[in-house]
Amino acid sequence: MFKELDPLLHSQLRLAIMSLLLSVEEADFVYIRQKTGATAGNLSVQIEKLSEARYIDVRKFIDGKKPRTVCRITKTGIDAFQKYVDALKGYIG
Repeated sequence: MFKELDPLLHSQLRLAIMSLLLSVEEADFVYIRQKTGATAGNLSVQIEKLSEARYIDVRKFIDGKKPRTVCRITKTGIDAFQKYVDALKGYIG
């Protein structure tokens, strides 16, 4: 039987965010926006959803005079991503 895919990760942008965060220790909002090509508004919404699920940690602060948002994947997020990938493998194999 096919495993259910995590609907939170089944969004192209959220999946891209998670994939990106798996490959770096942390990433700031501007970097994620550049890499994904997302609009700032859409990216903000998707980051909030991942944060609410505790898949990522979000830290907001002022750096000099500029506000910054930095994201980091959590253990919960890594586990969820791995389960998602394992479920996908069941569809192709």
